[in-house]
Amino acid sequence: MAPTITAVCLRRSFGATVALAGLDLEIEAGEVIALLGPNGAGKTTTVRLLNGVLRPDAGSSRVLGLDPAVDGDQLRRRTGVLTENSGIDDRLTAVQNVSTYARIRGIPAREAERRSRELLDRFGMTERADDSVQGMSTGQRKRVGLARALLHNPEVLFLDEPTSGLDPAATREVLDLMADLAHEQGRTILLCTHFLTEASRLCRRVAILEEGRLIALGRPEDLAAELWPGLAVDLSLGVVPDDRALDALRALPGVLDAGLAGAGRGVRIRVEDREALPGVVAALVTREIAVYAVEPRPPTLEDVYFALTGRAGEVF
Repeated sequence: MAPTITAVCLRRSFGATVALAGLDLEIEAGEVIALLGPNGAGKTTTVRLLNGVLRPDAGSSRVLGLDPAVDGDQLRRRTGVLTENSGIDDRLTAVQNVSTYARIRGIPAREAERRSRELLDRFGMTERADDSVQGMSTGQRKRVGLARALLHNPEVLFLDEPTSGLDPAATREVLDLMADLAHEQGRTILLCTHFLTEASRLCRRVAILEEGRLIALGRPEDLAAELWPGLAVDLSLGVVPDDRALDALRALPGVLDAGLAGAGRGVRIRVEDREALPGVVAALVTREIAVYAVEPRPPTLEDVYFALTGRAGEVF
């Protein structure tokens, strides 16, 4: 099957500012992929280009087999978009915001009303459905925006910070919904977020942008393996480790390096793989060094992200 989303050398500038500098990207059907990066990295520009709201300066893209720059109106009938500023009309009630959008998309009035209330109910907005949006919190407005993005059952969703401003319960509900849309209903989701924990929970792959350039694309565990060979493991020992103990650890089969892990009796070693750990523990016990805990510490998406963007020190 052809990818649902493809971008080839996609470029866009605003005056002298390069917002996107030659993006290459493929997203498969039913995939949830996170687009990560600091503010100004090019995430929102990417969403606008792929949804046909902006035209590229160079390069090309296809979404659902359509060219966004040419077939924007046709494409947007099949996609849903939630921007960080969702464009909710303060003059309307929650249900009017959603149902009016449904009418614009050609959904009959009665069906638009039914779908709107059903989605608002799903996001815990039943009691506020007929209230003016003007007096609502950021989280409540975000729920209205999510309902509007989903009302026409889009095949592809572009979500820009969908959980910002939501309380923990609503955040969990939105994340569960996204997982269901992708895994059970086969929707494709491009998620722009600053919440790395959410990205690692939902996404098999991540794309990291910095200053308009794609600096990494892949599964977090594969990106981590490229950055840090082997596996980091924290050991809690019965003695305070000294240089001799660290040198002895480094000399053991399968150990790539060893160093102190904070104050006290903690040591962090890097081993080739988990199979090396029993030998390490046995060697320490033979030397009458008690081992109280062995805790593998695989790098997190946060470790990978900050290492690639140069915003943190070594994980080891």
